[in-house]
Amino acid sequence: MTTKFDELLEQFHAYLASVDDALVREAVARTGWDMPARDLEPYALGCLRHLDRAAELAPMAAKPLVQLLARRRNDLHWGQTYGEADLGKDFIDNYGWLEMFGTRGHFANDEVAAGLLILGPGIVYPDHHHVAEEIYIPLTGGTEWRMGEGSFRTREAGEVVHHASNVNHAMRTGKEPLLALYIWHGGPLAQKSTVTGTATQGQS
Repeated sequence: MTTKFDELLEQFHAYLASVDDALVREAVARTGWDMPARDLEPYALGCLRHLDRAAELAPMAAKPLVQLLARRRNDLHWGQTYGEADLGKDFIDNYGWLEMFGTRGHFANDEVAAGLLILGPGIVYPDHHHVAEEIYIPLTGGTEWRMGEGSFRTREAGEVVHHASNVNHAMRTGKEPLLALYIWHGGPLAQKSTVTGTATQGQS
């Protein structure tokens, strides 16, 4: 069945297929891309205001995906794992994700979940971990990423970030928003992460 989101899934797949990285190639190969669609109601969030800037910042390989995402933003079902009581109002006003496919996404997949995460400027996503192995590909540069006991370091757009199962990781945006593609595999695909840091983590 053809759906209005097929083009978005095709662009998502095309971008991933263009990434020259062994982990990403393996993730693309193990994903069955002929997935049944779900009829989800549109659900918008405040963080969608950052998509226009993300589309400007995205590298050429990701621009078709990000520009289409920005155009279709209000047709999609966006989600949040946390509430204001977890991480505060400023975080919640600048945070959200879209599950393209998975156990609750626009396309059904019980083996792999993948989608896009938005964080606004000046936001700390504190140390957290989950059972599922995770691959991130930032589609905007300038965000600082931290893993395990390491220090924050800046990752560029298109750089592949890998988080093994149950390894703490955190992100900290600067003057620009973060839009990042993610892939979860090998654990509960709708698990709420265990947060071990605070929303002021690493700030001076």
